[in-house]
Amino acid sequence: MSHHYDVQEMTQFSTALLVAAGLDEEKAQAVAEILVEGDLMGHTTHGLQLLSPYLGEIQSGRMPVSGEYEVISKRAAVQTWDGRYLPGPWLIIKAMETAELMARSCGTGTVVIRCSNHIACLAAYLKRATDQDLVVVIESSDPATKSVAPYGGLQATHTPNPIAVGYPTASGPVLLDVSTSITTNGMVGRLHKQNSQLPYPWLKDHQGNATDQPSVLFDEPKGSIMPIGGLDHGHKGYALGLMVEALTSGLAGFGRVQAPAQWGASVMVQIMDPEAFGGLDAFKRETGALVDACHNNPVAEGSPPVRIPGERGLALHKRYAQEGVPLPDGVPEALADWSERLGVTFPQALQ
Repeated sequence: MSHHYDVQEMTQFSTALLVAAGLDEEKAQAVAEILVEGDLMGHTTHGLQLLSPYLGEIQSGRMPVSGEYEVISKRAAVQTWDGRYLPGPWLIIKAMETAELMARSCGTGTVVIRCSNHIACLAAYLKRATDQDLVVVIESSDPATKSVAPYGGLQATHTPNPIAVGYPTASGPVLLDVSTSITTNGMVGRLHKQNSQLPYPWLKDHQGNATDQPSVLFDEPKGSIMPIGGLDHGHKGYALGLMVEALTSGLAGFGRVQAPAQWGASVMVQIMDPEAFGGLDAFKRETGALVDACHNNPVAEGSPPVRIPGERGLALHKRYAQEGVPLPDGVPEALADWSERLGVTFPQALQ
């Protein structure tokens, strides 16, 4: 059962908790906003569930509480940063701002980040660009983790490697955020703690058998998460996962070869300005026409209407902004524990 909390109060509480842990105000605000945004859009494994592990990263010294990223290479429309394991949400927001400036000048701008800390929910960033009539692409991998096996293989080689894209249309934004694996580490970890099963056999045990048991990712010898497409069409998700590794760790020049031991991310952030290409109005006409064709598409009797990527998340965001942000079981308890340890008052639930 989820409990709902006032959005502003929860954002302020999360910011205060991070500041109390030592994070500077600007970074704390960025992290809190993105985590709450993730929950508002329904991505509960990548919302405030992450605040406790982030606080653990701060207290262990693995997440610096102040300072700046280092620009290690720079051209007119490209930058590469060393994120120094600073808070991921703050780094991504800064990268988007930098990429936007390059896109306004050059039509496109790309920032690649090595050694970012975890970046939370990719979907939570997209509307910041689409509200400005820009196209955004964010891709991420974690070179310190292996949980997804190559198609046909038995040993994990990479991570779920999500791809997120947002773009404007004449009738509102399209926002997509998909992992190149069937499910995420966060979902498997949550269900493992709850001693629950996955809804479908999305994992493989160490012998290659499909299973719905999260424990195969934690027991030795370890199993793996299957790529998108599963046992029969997993070559497609596998190929996309490799592409993400190339565009993140590959372009950043730092990844699995260096074998980092710290939880983090290699990230690519790209912004494009449609005005610099065929023009914004033409772009919105084209994207809007296809969205309308999908919305108006006939469906089987008794089936719901066709949805556009991001439509459900935006509807949830609108609803939860009024009802309060819901936190799944276990999250309020974990945050209440941190609030006691750091002396920050935990908000009262609305219901």
